[in-house]
Formats: sequence, structure tokens, C-alpha cells
Amino acid sequence: MTLEEVVIGLIRVAGSLPVLRWALAGALIAILVDFSDLFWWNLIDLGGLRNYQAFDKWIDLVYMVTFLLAALRWRGVTRRVALALFAFRMVGVAVFEVTQARWVLMAFPNVFEFWFVFVAARNHYFQRYELTAMRTALWLLVVLALKEGQEYFLHVWQYLDRFNAIQVVENWWNWIAGLF
Repeated sequence: MTLEEVVIGLIRVAGSLPVLRWALAGALIAILVDFSDLFWWNLIDLGGLRNYQAFDKWIDLVYMVTFLLAALRWRGVTRRVALALFAFRMVGVAVFEVTQARWVLMAFPNVFEFWFVFVAARNHYFQRYELTAMRTALWLLVVLALKEGQEYFLHVWQYLDRFNAIQVVENWWNWIAGLF
């Protein structure tokens, strides 16, 4: 392991821990920190990341396990769905490790992540909102569609592969500045 992988890995681990205390805020922090590795990768030079996709999938397991630990506190359908989606993603990670094919990430999207954020938001803001079988199915379709869109953007279209972190920030800044 390179020093750069260790540093980025430690940042990702630290970014995952808040979910154990604050499910919703911690999940949002963990997801933002997950995306931050692209910036760290471009900003520090401590030996590089040898295989970014494999590194990312392994280090994603840290935040996913913290999400899982928090989801184990849930009851009923939210917990059962979370456990099933976590298991589904673990199968996908295993298949990706064997094949190294990006299409696997579309076939086994990390719907668990988006489901966790949805349930954490529901638990935080809408405790009385009951998840019936129909509502659960509809919300699963929504989070699946959102996650598939993200997976397509990242792994099929490979949009972020076209930029380094500095270029992304500059493009965002120019776009925002152009609005005014």
C-alpha cells in the first residue's frame, strides 16, 4: 500500500464514523468524504493510487459497515430491506473484484447507500410516515433510479474520469459565476 492510499483511507474511515452517532448527517458526511478522495488523489503526491476502482470499492466497505451498524438499530421493513440491499451490494463487490468490469457496478448498484439516506431522513424528519408495502416498493424504485443514474454517470459515461479535482472546482465556479 502506498502512503497516499493510507492517507486517503484514513480520511475515508474518519468520514464514516459520524454515522454511528448521527445517522442522517453522518451519512451525508460519509458520502461527501467518499467523493473527496478524487480531490485528495489530485492534490497530494505520496505514491499514488495503484488501482482506484478496487481501492474505492474496498474502502467503501468502511462507510457501508457503519451504515449497516446504524441500520441494525432499525425495526421492521426498513431493517430487512437494508440488510437485503447490503447483501446484494456485497455480492456485487465480489463479482467486481473477480471481473474488474465496470458494468458490474451498474448490475449491482449500491442502492443500500441511498436507501439508508432515505430511511435516516424519514426517521429524522417524518417519524410518523409509515412505510407500507406499496410505499416501500415505490421508494425502492425511486432510490434505484437515482443510484442507477449516479452509477451510469460515474462508471459508464465516466464523466469524472475526464477531469482532475481542480478542473471540477473551476468548472463549478465558472458555472455558478455565470449565473450572476
